[in-house]
Amino acid sequence: MTPSPAMPAELSPPQHARTLCSGDKSGGSVASVRVLEIWRFPVKSLQGERLEQATISAEGVVGDRRWALFDLDTGFGLTARRHPELLFASARTRADGSAEITLPGGGTAGNDAALSHWLGRPVQLRSAATQVERRYENPDNFEDEAAGQWQAFDGGRDAFHDSDWARVSLVSTATLGDWDRRRFRANLVLDGAGEDALAGRTLSVGSARLRVAARLQRCVMTTRRQPGGLERDLDVLRTVHRDRDGRLGIGATVARGGVVSVGDEVQDRGEGEVD
Repeated sequence: MTPSPAMPAELSPPQHARTLCSGDKSGGSVASVRVLEIWRFPVKSLQGERLEQATISAEGVVGDRRWALFDLDTGFGLTARRHPELLFASARTRADGSAEITLPGGGTAGNDAALSHWLGRPVQLRSAATQVERRYENPDNFEDEAAGQWQAFDGGRDAFHDSDWARVSLVSTATLGDWDRRRFRANLVLDGAGEDALAGRTLSVGSARLRVAARLQRCVMTTRRQPGGLERDLDVLRTVHRDRDGRLGIGATVARGGVVSVGDEVQDRGEGEVD
């Protein structure tokens, strides 16, 4: 599977998708859709933290993907695509904006030496404020990674997002169905349905305004084992490819920063409208 391009072509929503919008093309209230969960992932590919409220800036949820681990030998940023064990550590944001990493055994990684010992390779935790080059790897064959090739791709600027156009990710409970939401690592989980239809629209969420760019291309990350008994499951990505053109959830840029809280209503403001 190839990595997502800088801006994938917009795909039409599937015929069975329910629209979120109760208004017409000029925008309107979103029917019965509210923010159910807010997630921040301080370190790329590590488990994150669930919040009741978050500030959203031009780069996305403040503190989200602000840190990443880099292999000192290869120069690549580490993700759970290539290193699934990353998903068994977690991170939280300290009051000063730094990241506290808890290792699988429960201890805190106090420095790069501890992280390198855990991963069995020399690594360094780097801030998005100082790291210029962001190169990651993605397998071209998730069915048989050993037989396939690993392809390099460039990540987004600013925070360590995979793409600049997906600074805030959203997915609905209807789209998730029975899948564990941790597989998709969305910032905002919505209690409702129909986000597929919102590409090109501006959403009001709390005091923030988000411009939805496109549906999110999914990769091998969705198949990985995670803590709490979540096993490796290739059928997740097979199903996303078969039934959803390989895409699930939506990515947005930030038209106007603000504060988002659990329970906030989501409103469709129309195409390009910010107010």
